[in-house]
Formats: sequence, structure tokens, C-alpha cells
Amino acid sequence: MRILLLCHSFNSLSQRLYSELAARGHQLSVEFDIADSVAEEAVALFRPELIVAPYLRRAIPASIWEQHCCLIVHPGIVGDRGPSALDWAIQEGEQAWGVTVLQATGELDGGPIWASENFPMRVARKSSLYRHEVTEAASCAVLRAVERFASGSFVPVPVDAADASARIRGCARPLLRQSDRAIDWQHDDSATILARLNAADGFPGVADRLFGEPCRLFDAWPEDRLRGGAPGEVIAWRETAILRATVDGALWIGHVRREEEANAAARADARSEANVRTFKLPATQVFATQLASIPEAPLAGETRYFAAVGRTWQDSRYEEAGSVGCLHFDFYNGAMSTRQCQRLLAAWQWAQQRPVSIIVLMGGRDFWSNGIHLHSIEAAESPADESWANINAIDDLAEAIIRNETQLTIAALQGNCGAGGCFLARAADLVWARTGVLLNPHYRNMGNLYGSEYWTYLLPARVGVEGAQAMMRNRLPMSPAVGLAAGLVDACLAGDLDAFRVDVARRAAELAAAPDLAARLQEKGAQRHADEALKPLASYRAAELAELQRNFYGFDPSYHVARYHFVHKTPASWTPRHLAIHRDLGWSLPQ
Repeated sequence: MRILLLCHSFNSLSQRLYSELAARGHQLSVEFDIADSVAEEAVALFRPELIVAPYLRRAIPASIWEQHCCLIVHPGIVGDRGPSALDWAIQEGEQAWGVTVLQATGELDGGPIWASENFPMRVARKSSLYRHEVTEAASCAVLRAVERFASGSFVPVPVDAADASARIRGCARPLLRQSDRAIDWQHDDSATILARLNAADGFPGVADRLFGEPCRLFDAWPEDRLRGGAPGEVIAWRETAILRATVDGALWIGHVRREEEANAAARADARSEANVRTFKLPATQVFATQLASIPEAPLAGETRYFAAVGRTWQDSRYEEAGSVGCLHFDFYNGAMSTRQCQRLLAAWQWAQQRPVSIIVLMGGRDFWSNGIHLHSIEAAESPADESWANINAIDDLAEAIIRNETQLTIAALQGNCGAGGCFLARAADLVWARTGVLLNPHYRNMGNLYGSEYWTYLLPARVGVEGAQAMMRNRLPMSPAVGLAAGLVDACLAGDLDAFRVDVARRAAELAAAPDLAARLQEKGAQRHADEALKPLASYRAAELAELQRNFYGFDPSYHVARYHFVHKTPASWTPRHLAIHRDLGWSLPQ
């Protein structure tokens, strides 16, 4: 079937649906929801049999939904209506939530229901819930709805009928404004504040003040032990996060977005966010000057690498079970700054000295890695210089993983992985990916960035020269199953996150106990020496960096332009041609 994905952006949900539908043989094209006329043109060119809208901020025009079946993916339970569905659910502490696939009509979220899927809620950031529970539920519900549409016999259920028959709790709710999200530091307890911050994470953040300056708060973490100061006061900092006192404890704030005083009031609700030109950064980076008088609260000594006792902010931690060491690193949105790469390298070097034969690089729940930190680069006095420092820092980490000859190394991808993060993962001996994660093993979306992380050494060896060229040129998301078939991934494991972690632990323990482990390590070392003799790693790195030097310092500004628009979330003015196949001059409607 020809299916048009009409979406605000090609985000993780859109990519997941694209991958799932493509795997089932559907012909797909994508159009960004830029304007009614653009969407109408896309429909006229592609002539879809079905339209799926996984993420929209505007209503589909009547000229389209009156002529075509349009399935809207709404992140709410049956009967829920409004633009802030998940935000309300998190902030009000709902125990269960869901995703509903509705047919577009003239009433917002009021069309007949094609499918729905519910899930238990957990205490987590909205962005994390979107990437896991919402995406999984949406994938199941959309695939079911598509099958029902293809059957030609299914009759969608009117919302009112569903409400009456199932006694659904869903209801129409307004846009969640900043006045609804506001934190009263003098009276709200930690759980209340955390819920408000979680409900706004990713977008739009919670409007507040730090050190007397207006800003938006993101990326909150509970703290069990550190105390002190008046409610709302910044009492400590650690790496990228700051600690604020509450009436009953304290909370870490990992990221903030500074706002200009004159414009803060004008941006009091989410509808005006499109005009914002500031961007999120690590809290300690934004308020570095003000933190000079605030005590640091580092995790002490060697113990800083081990998982801390109780809840606290810790973006990397080490666990050990028998002969298996597991290094977790959970960097916000998968971005790895120069400093974070250096810290992770230090943790890696420390882990290598531990009495283990297997090291598992777990990454984080939401992301394994997305490569260099574009936001920190954009904020630097010289973005070109910081780009250079950042890529060299992540290359140092990749090289250390490649050169390890004393342990078998595993990259366990429990979260999404993109750009340089894919090749950093491939530096490990084995890559195990959770079913349901998304891989984007290319750089071209960032202004034709050449990339590094030793991809010219790692990728051809796994997928062949032609496969590597095709992968870097394709620019499309890849499922673990496709990655496995191509050779980028070595195993696809359980889709459930807890089951995935259990499976990783079991498989790693089996490798550690295997009688041929010593032989495998010897073979690994021999292969590395043979590769080095044929062409040193330094030569691969020098060639990659020579290309990147032109990206960072050359006459072609495309990387800097693309990074600016990415960081500032500039609204799209066109759909990338590799997604909109209906706009390819060579495309024609199948006979």
C-alpha cells in the first residue's frame, strides 16, 4: 500500500513507524506539515491509499481528510482530547496511559477510533516516555490500524460510542500553559516539582528563575542524601547538573535554557515557542560564573565510578558481576561533549584495569550515543574549534575501545543510536541491539558532515565497501533487524527493556565462562596487529580529520548552517528529498 507519513518532523516516533511499515512491504513517502498547500501538493503527487500522521502540531485540512483516510496518532487514552495529553497525564500522576489512532475529522481528536494501546506509567521524563512506552504503543496501534484499513471490512468506532461502552476516563483538556506548570519552591514538595519538570521535559520546559535570571528548566533527577539551603536555592553542583533545595529535600537540574527578560513574559505559553532562539545547555555551562561560589559535590575517589547508593545525579556508573563489568553512560539526548567524552574515556581506562574479561558498554535508557554535542558546540566562542576538540575527544574514546586486547567488549544498545554514536558502538567487538531501537549510521543530515570515529576502518570491515557507501548515502533510519542483515549489528535481543538487560547479562556471563574465551582474545589481538600493519589506525584518523577540517574550517558552511538550524529548532521550510520520494523527478505512480 502507498502510505504518506504527514508529520511535523522526522522524529523517533516517525522514524519507528517508517521502519515498521517499510519492513512490511508498504511504499512510503514523507511530507513535513509545513503548510496546507504543501500537504495538498504531496497528496496530489503521491496519491496515497492511506495517510498516517504520527506527530502534528496543526490540524489536517479538510481538503485532504474529506477525500482520504487520515489516521492521527494521539498520545492519549481513548476519549482524551487536546494538545497536552501526555503532559497532563505525567503532571497529574496517572498510573496508566495510552495511545489512540483516530481518523481525522473536523473535530480535534474527535474522529472515530481505528486502534488503541494502553501502557503502565512510570516516573520519568516526558521525552523518555515518548521514546519508549508511547512509541511502542503507537507502533502496535498503527500497525493494527493499517491492517484493519487494508482489510476493507473494519468499521472504526465513534469516540462517543467507545466512551459509553468502555467507560473511558479520557476527556477534553486544554493546552497546559506555563501558569499550570509553575513551581512554588516555598511550598511544593520534591515529588510535585519532579512531576512538573518531567511533564515539560523536551518541550517546552518549566519557566522559572535561576540566580535571578529567567530560564526554562529541563532534565530533573531526585536526590536522596544531600540537603541544605532555603527552598529553591542552588546548594551544589556536579559536572553538568546543579542541585536545588526543596521543602523536603533537593532535586538536580541537568539542563536549562536561558531567556531574555524582555521576551520571557511573551513566551508564557507553548504556542509562542516557535519564536524562541535560545537553546538548551548543561546547567553548569549556562551558569558557570554564578557557580564559582557554590560548593561542588563530586562523587568521591574511585567510588565515583560505581553506582551510587540511593538516588542522585550520576551520568556514568560501573557495575560488576563476576567476570563481567558493565559501564553505563546516560548523557542527555545522547549528546557527548568534549568533557563528557574525556570523562567516559577515564572511566573506560579505569574499567580496563578491573579483574573482568568482558566489558559491556550499556549507554543510557533513551540513547546509547548520538555523537558530538552540537548544542555545546553552538554555544562555544569558536564553534569550529569546539567541533574539532569534540571530534578528537570522541575519537580518543573510540580508539581506546578498538585497541583493547585484554577484554571482549560489547556495545549493548538499549536506546537509540545515531551518527558518530553508531560507529563508536561499532568500535566494540560485538554490538547487541534491543529490538525497537533506531539506528541512523550516517552523518549527511548535518550539512554533509564527513564524520570520524574511525568509521572508514570499522564499517567496510563489517558491511563491505559498497555496503558502507550505501549506508552513508542512504540517510534513512535502520532497525536492528536490518542492521543485523547488513552486518552492522551482531544480535537483536528482547524488545522489553528489562528483558533486554537480563538477556545481555546472561549472554555476557556465558561469554566470560566460555572455554574458548582466551582463544578469542588471542585471535582479536592478532587481527588488530594485522590490521595495524596493513594500515595504521592513525592513517584512518588523519584522513577522516582532514575531511572534517574542511567541514569545520573550509569554505563550505553547510555543517555550521545545519547545526544552527538543528540547535535552534528552526521550523522546516521543506521536506528532505530522500524522505519525500514523491518529489523525486524520477518517481512515477506505480501502474
